[in-house]
Amino acid sequence: MTALQQAPVRVHPVRRLGRYAVRLLLAAGAVVSLVPFLWMAIAATHSTSDLFHSPPPFLPGGRLLDNLVRLQDTIGFGRVLLNSVGIAVVHTALSSLISAMCGYGLAKYRFRGRGLLLGVVLATMMIPFQVLLVPLFQMMASVGWIDSYQAVILPFLANSFGILLMRQSFVDFPDELLESARIDGSGELRTFYQVVLPCVRPQLGALVIFTFMAQWNSFIWPLLMLNSEDKYTVPVALNTLTGLSHVDYSGLMLGSLLATLPLMLLFLLFQRQFVAGLLGGAVKG
Repeated sequence: MTALQQAPVRVHPVRRLGRYAVRLLLAAGAVVSLVPFLWMAIAATHSTSDLFHSPPPFLPGGRLLDNLVRLQDTIGFGRVLLNSVGIAVVHTALSSLISAMCGYGLAKYRFRGRGLLLGVVLATMMIPFQVLLVPLFQMMASVGWIDSYQAVILPFLANSFGILLMRQSFVDFPDELLESARIDGSGELRTFYQVVLPCVRPQLGALVIFTFMAQWNSFIWPLLMLNSEDKYTVPVALNTLTGLSHVDYSGLMLGSLLATLPLMLLFLLFQRQFVAGLLGGAVKG
């Protein structure tokens, strides 16, 4: 024989059994995590009174269209959905760009006070959000931005988590590539957009998902800022379905189900970047 045949690797039965047990546990966890979404989908097709029957319904009903019409008539769900999409998209685009530029500056530029500035960014992560509500509200009122979209979008564009995430992505970026681009006559902005950003797309994709989800699910700040019903976001509008004497549970379930669809679509579009961004710093080579 001209080549040695390699014997197949045998896995110890105990280790193989452990792998099967882990997979079974993960599958069970996935099924359990899907149960609330399944119940939400079923409840969206029934009336509120049907949900309190004993036993509760376990199969889809025939009230989906009625609930959708009532949801549109009550809160104008189509309008508030567009409001949330517009606010979340603009906020995510601006915040991700600012985080990337700040992270790049802290990682690749040497200037006096850089360590202090990084410490300030870290310190801001320890400030509870509730502490900022009153001063931020006073700031928005002083410039006349109450009941405006810019008051919802602008105050939280500089995100400390995003800045630190992008900084860690740029720390290991080769300085030689930057020097080569500068020698070739590339300006700083062109180098950043055409050389640096394409190399950190996984981390940037993960940041986009985190930022979009945080803004999409934001409730307290839009509730404080927006007074007009035609400017409500989805969480604020769904909150109006909860009254003192009546709660439209079927409408809440349908609205919550529809509100998860943009998040699912976003994750499907950026799932590769999301996983790669989370694992990007796990392996050093």
